[in-house]
Amino acid sequence: MAYVISDDCIACAACMDECPVDAISEGDIYSINADTCTDCGACADVCPVEAISPGE
Repeated sequence: MAYVISDDCIACAACMDECPVDAISEGDIYSINADTCTDCGACADVCPVEAISPGE
């Protein structure tokens, strides 16, 4: 299941740089395209505010 980004996101772009499949989109709060996400977790590992977690 794809990772998700919570409202705690500070839009720092650290996750975008780490995503190997470009599944993350910019915005006030970033979002992850569930159809593209490969569940690698690279984005969650670099998030400074721990706003990214596995989806349910």
